[in-house]
Amino acid sequence: MPTKITAIFENPQDPDAFEAGHDDQVALAKKIPGVKRVESAKVWPKEDGSPTPAYRVLDLYFADYDAASRAVTTEEASAFVSKVFELATGGVRLLFADVEEA
Repeated sequence: MPTKITAIFENPQDPDAFEAGHDDQVALAKKIPGVKRVESAKVWPKEDGSPTPAYRVLDLYFADYDAASRAVTTEEASAFVSKVFELATGGVRLLFADVEEA
């Protein structure tokens, strides 16, 4: 079954600095062996002006769990994760998920 690795970024201390490095982060994600698709999304601001529940999400899609598990052991994944933690000044959650087609 298709698997995705998701990075959920909390609101960064400096959104401009995050955005300045985001394209590099996406480029590193695309170099990870076995990645089929990379999808980035920015969370819409809340209408009342309060902080969003997250700032951005980044999804990396793989053919299956085994492919995703192999991918995270590579040098390319290490470079990507280093960039993730560099930019995630507000915190980040990383998770593996089974993609269920509806």
